Formats: sequence, C-alpha cells, structure tokens
Amino acid sequence: MHPFTLKYKPVKTNEIIGQEIAIKKLKKFISDYKKQKKKAVLVYGPTGIGKTISAYALANEMDLEILEVNASDIRNKEQIEQKIGSAIGQQSLFFKQKLILIDEIDGLSGTKDRGGLLAITNMLEKSSFPIILTATNPWDYKFNKLRRKTEMVEFLPLNYIEIFNILKKICDDEKIKYEDEVLKGLARRAGNDARSAVNDLQTLTIEAKELTKKGLEELGERNKLDTIINALFKIFKSTDPNVAITAFENVEEKLDQQLLWIDENLPKEYTKPEDLAKAYDKLSKADVFNRRIRRWQHYRFLVYINALITAGIAVSKKERYKHRIQYKPTGRLLKLWWAKQKSMKKKAIAEKIAEKTHSSSKDVIKNSLPYFQLAFKKNKSFRESFSEELDLSKEEVEWLRK
Repeated sequence: MHPFTLKYKPVKTNEIIGQEIAIKKLKKFISDYKKQKKKAVLVYGPTGIGKTISAYALANEMDLEILEVNASDIRNKEQIEQKIGSAIGQQSLFFKQKLILIDEIDGLSGTKDRGGLLAITNMLEKSSFPIILTATNPWDYKFNKLRRKTEMVEFLPLNYIEIFNILKKICDDEKIKYEDEVLKGLARRAGNDARSAVNDLQTLTIEAKELTKKGLEELGERNKLDTIINALFKIFKSTDPNVAITAFENVEEKLDQQLLWIDENLPKEYTKPEDLAKAYDKLSKADVFNRRIRRWQHYRFLVYINALITAGIAVSKKERYKHRIQYKPTGRLLKLWWAKQKSMKKKAIAEKIAEKTHSSSKDVIKNSLPYFQLAFKKNKSFRESFSEELDLSKEEVEWLRK
C-alpha cells in the first residue's frame, strides 16, 4: 500500500490548499527571474504545509527541470560546490530551464569551519537559474547573511478546516467511513501540519477503513510520538553527525524506549546489507554500554550511547535513502506508553486531591478516587466546583469523565 502522502501528493498548484498568495509570489519570482535583483527565494513556515511540494508543482506547470538537494545531506563547502556549484551554471540535459531546490536549510551548520551555509550564500549570485530554499525558522542568527540575499516568502500555517478538507477528499476517494466531527477532531490535533494529519489518517484506518472516535482518543494519548519520529528522521535521513547527535535532546522517552524505536525501524530504513550491518553494530555496542550502566552504575557511558545511536547510526550509511517509510513503535512499546500516560493522569489527579485532603496520593488512589470519579460523572455542579477547586486541566477532566 502506498503512503497517502505520496498517493495524494499535489501535482498542480491549484491542488495546494491555503497557500495561494505565497505560490503566486513564487511563480512571479521564477517567471521574472532574469529581472530579479535577488537570485534566490527563501520559503519559510511550519512543517507539513506545502513548501517543498509547491516547488515541484510549479516546476511541473512551468515545464522546468527541478534539481533537489536536501541540506541535511550537505556536510561542508566541498560537498556544496560538488552538488550545487556545477548545477547553477550548467544547461539542463533536456535543454529545459531549471529550478534548483535546496530543502530544509535548517539542517545546515552555521559554523565557520564547515562553511556550508556561507558557501551557499556566496553561490546565489552566480546562479543562472532560480533557486528556492526552504526553512522552518529563517530567523536564526546563522541565516542573517542569507536573508539579505534572498526574497522571503512566508507559507502560512493551515487552519483545521483546510486540513479537514484535505482529509475529507482522501476519505471519500479511499471509501473510508467517518463522521465529520471525528474527522475535524483529527484535523485539530494535527497542529497545522497537513502531512502529519494525512499520515495519522492512514495509520488509524489502515485495517478497518473507518475513522472512529475511539481511534482518535488513542491518538491523543500518543501526542508526544511526533517528537520521537522527528528524532528518527534526524538520524535516518541525515549523514551529518552534527545534525544526528542532537536528535534526542528534547525527547522525553527513556533510553530503553529509544533503543526499541531504533531497533524496530532501522531494518525498514536501511535496505543495503552493508549499511544495516554497520548500523546494528553501533546499536549493539550501545546496548553493551547500557548493560554496564545497569550493572555498575557508570552513568558516564550515557554520552557514548547517545553518540552511537545517533551520529553512529547516521554515518553508517553511504548516502541518505530517498524512500519514505512511516516510523512505528513496537506494539508492546505503544501499549506500555498508553498505559503509562493514563497512569500519570491518575497520579496527577490523586496528588491534587491528597494535597487538599491532607492524605497520601496512594491512599487517594486506593480509597477515595473511585468515589470522586463516580460523583464527577453524575453530578454536574460537583464536577464544576471540583474542577475549579483542584484547578484540573482539560485532559484531567476528560480522564475523570471517562
């Protein structure tokens, strides 16, 4: 089965929702390229809103050959000159005009010794063809010089109705059963990221061809999985150790869970036996260090483990794999994670009750919480006063109502 993100990828600009103004600016820039003072355009905005696909749609409509380079694959000045330097002056093999796309420049290092970002900045003025660069956050100080040499075009975050319309079309085409309110709930949870919403839709409906409220609730329990998936993307889709080594910096999952995620998805991503063998060698060494920590409490080994499972695995491949897969946890891990989230909500509520009743949270969970929950469900006035008194969050209120 093809991923929905590929199967329903827009091929024309009128199929891209919510970015009409930005696409119009891009088209004008490309059409009038020879008259432009600046030779590149910097497209920026959140992930999953159509930045990259708009470049491909424009190239298709304007009969341009597109050359894409992912910035996370470029390590230094030499590689940039090799991959981009020759392309900016050479005629297309098919005697067509070209469009050069440098994607995800957030992954470029801004350090002087590597020189990658500076090399691109200096190359822009030499290009015979229009260049589109994409970024999530163009306001980083390392992009100061680049911003001065580029036109900037903002892609706006999508609202949930726009994402809902995208999902609705897919559901109708795929004969997926759904209720409008449930589908809108999925669109709201996407956080302006249409690609993420489409991936979630396929994950939730892959077996039963139906989007249910229960499935959506389970998705809500998984809200932090995006973080671990982004971490895997940094490791698997980059050959730059400096990018990969930061992958787990903001990830809350414990080390054992990180290892399980990598072990589950590594053979799906690395399809060449040599690359897979090297990557598993790094993973096995990390596991050895992990056992030594458990046995002797040598926590200094954590530094080595992180280096092995991030930068070590990233550089185990000769080049970035272009295929896209959906990173998934093991079934066991996901069940454990959901159970843990429910337990954490229960514990948080119990601690609030314990503080007010001058008892322990263990006693509350064992003795009084079931009665509070029963009253919470049946008595509206109690529910309102109880929620206000304990300052309950929306998630805690939902847990008590269930």
